[in-house]
Amino acid sequence: MNILVLGSGGREHTFAYKIAASERCSQLFVAPGNAGTASIATNLPLSVTDFDAIKKAVLEHAIEMVVIGPEDPLVQGVYDFFKEDADLKQVKVVGPSKRGALLEGSKERAKEFMSQHNIPTAAYESFTSKSLEAGKQFLETLKPPYVLKADGLAAGKGVLILNNLDEAKQELENMLAHSKFGEASSKVVIEEFLDGIELSVFVLTDGKDYKILPTAKDYKRIGEGDQGLNTGGMGAISPVPFANREFMQKIEERIVKPTVNGLMEENIDYKGFVFIGLIKVDDNPYVIEYNVRMGDPETEVVLPRIQTDLVSLLEATATQNLSKISLEIDERAATTVMVVSGGYPEAYEKGKEISGIEKVEDSIVFHAGTTLKEEKVVTNGGRVIAVTSLDKDFRKALKKSYQEIEKLSFDKMYYRTDIGFDL
Repeated sequence: MNILVLGSGGREHTFAYKIAASERCSQLFVAPGNAGTASIATNLPLSVTDFDAIKKAVLEHAIEMVVIGPEDPLVQGVYDFFKEDADLKQVKVVGPSKRGALLEGSKERAKEFMSQHNIPTAAYESFTSKSLEAGKQFLETLKPPYVLKADGLAAGKGVLILNNLDEAKQELENMLAHSKFGEASSKVVIEEFLDGIELSVFVLTDGKDYKILPTAKDYKRIGEGDQGLNTGGMGAISPVPFANREFMQKIEERIVKPTVNGLMEENIDYKGFVFIGLIKVDDNPYVIEYNVRMGDPETEVVLPRIQTDLVSLLEATATQNLSKISLEIDERAATTVMVVSGGYPEAYEKGKEISGIEKVEDSIVFHAGTTLKEEKVVTNGGRVIAVTSLDKDFRKALKKSYQEIEKLSFDKMYYRTDIGFDL
């Protein structure tokens, strides 16, 4: 079948890499894609939120299945756009409806969903500019650190964790009264801080049944030892060593089942991925957040461990036949290390020529922020390349990734050398 992947990052290159390897894929398109997807698929210069242009491309290339990478088109209702269009409704779409995507599009909605379905999470309240003073009073009832979350999408940057009460009150005011994160922070969720170690659990659901995919742990901070500014992710590991069978059983019973059942009870059309950001407190799992798509760079360690044909898995999701397919997982550990532009996550330059990609042998190179310029691969984003390796355990896999990264080079290239330090 002809397949379209929407997006341009490392996540989408990983999807394209796995889909291209399937005998069931005739032609593969990625919109807009990057220099990595260009070598295995046809890149289409489209915006992921230009639904009319996407429709035109789908009809022109006889596309039968669309896989949606990023959150923006999902929150804006790309799934509903397909289902409500007479020309498109036969196309299989992997991704939730607009109502389903609200689990990521609104932090308040996610919290309400969790409390309604008895899913363990931190205590919270939400506030707007009208209730700013009440928000400041609520902060006084909490113990530091204080967690402030912009309700809407803020490109992964809308969460602040602050130790000082006065600073927390000031930032709440900046978010609500001075639009620190634009429209995204017109409402702010304040929640209690949970102290523990984080992990991500990925679930594929067709709205009735589900498959739990490999666990992963990503590293968000720019600096060694998880210091400094938040990024889109500097590396990831799968599986998470501390997520043993007993702990995974708690996650399935207390979180995964009630989440999928909650979607069914509320008649939410949901055929796609649920990314559950969790924290392990003592020996119990709590949900920090939902995302309604795969994470990045976690995708770069989760998908390479899936041995079941990905096209069959995605088609079964879109057609509600997930119970008929078995999920086979590579027992080996996977690690990925993200190579980024100097200055990221603040100001950085683009257009730096990247050399050495063709010399990488023992790892898989996934392009994130790259493009082609006069047939040369150049940087085109903050996070540039993810180098993924598989081996018996995560330490061996990491060693491989770091050895292969040394073959790469571009001006002001940077990466963390301590991924997995806390395990």
